[in-house]
Amino acid sequence: MKGVVKFYKELHPRACNLIAAWPGIGNVSLIVAQYLRDKLQAEEIGEVLPFDFFDPIGVVVRDNIVETPQFPESRFYYWKNQNSETDIVLFIGEEQPGFKGYELAQCVLETAQKLKVKRIYTFAAALTRIHHTETPKVWGVATKRGLIDELKKYEIVLRGDIHIAGLNGLFLGVAKEKGIDGICLLGEVPTYATRIPNPKAALAILEILTKMLGIEINLSELISLAKEAEEEMKKVAAQAMGEFIDQFTKPIWEQEPREEEEE
Repeated sequence: MKGVVKFYKELHPRACNLIAAWPGIGNVSLIVAQYLRDKLQAEEIGEVLPFDFFDPIGVVVRDNIVETPQFPESRFYYWKNQNSETDIVLFIGEEQPGFKGYELAQCVLETAQKLKVKRIYTFAAALTRIHHTETPKVWGVATKRGLIDELKKYEIVLRGDIHIAGLNGLFLGVAKEKGIDGICLLGEVPTYATRIPNPKAALAILEILTKMLGIEINLSELISLAKEAEEEMKKVAAQAMGEFIDQFTKPIWEQEPREEEEE
C-alpha cells in the first residue's frame, strides 16, 4: 500500500521482533506495548497515515469553536538492542478501524517485512472467572506448531480452541498468511471488570515477554499501577454484588407471610 506509511528517517535495521498493539478489553495490549516503549525509550520512526482507514464521525467543540477533525494515531517505534542481534519494532494504534482492519494489518505487516521482522507478538485479554485478587495466568497461541514448545517453557496456559477478537487477534492470522511467525499472549481478566484498565494482566504478560525477548526492564511502576487497579476492581465487584442483591433478592419484610402450620 504505497504512500500509506510515512517514515521520519531512513533505517538500516537488523533482524527484528515486532510488537503490535491496539485497544481491547482491559486495555491489556496497549498497556503492555506502551509500558515497554517508555521503559526502552524506543524512538518514534514513522506512522501509518489514517486517511485510508479511519473516517471521523464528529468534531470537538471547545469554547463554542469547532476544531478540525481528529484522526487516531498509528505509530512505529524502534529500539536497538545492544546486547543482541535482534532489535525491537513497536507498532501502537490508538484505535481499531471499523471496517478496514484486514487492510491495516496487511499494511503494517508489509512494512514489518521491509524492517526485517522475523516474528510478531500481540497481546489480548482472556476473560475468565478469576477473582481480581488472584494472580492472573497467561494464555498463549502461535501461528505454527513449532512455537508451542517454546510457549511451554514459560508455563503458559494452552487452552486449545479459543477466539481472539479484534486486530490483536486478526493481526496474527494475517501474519500466518504471509508466512511470518507469530505469538499472542493473553492475560487473564475477571469477567466483571472488562471496562477497567487491567495493568495486573499486562504485568503478567510482561514478566513472560521480557524473558522471551531476552531483555530487562523495571516493572516497579506497573506493579504499583496493578495494586491501584485492584482497589478499583474491588469497588466494581462490591457494586456488582449490590446490584445483584437488589435485582434478585427481596427483603424479608417484603415477603408474603406464610400460613402458620397447625400443631
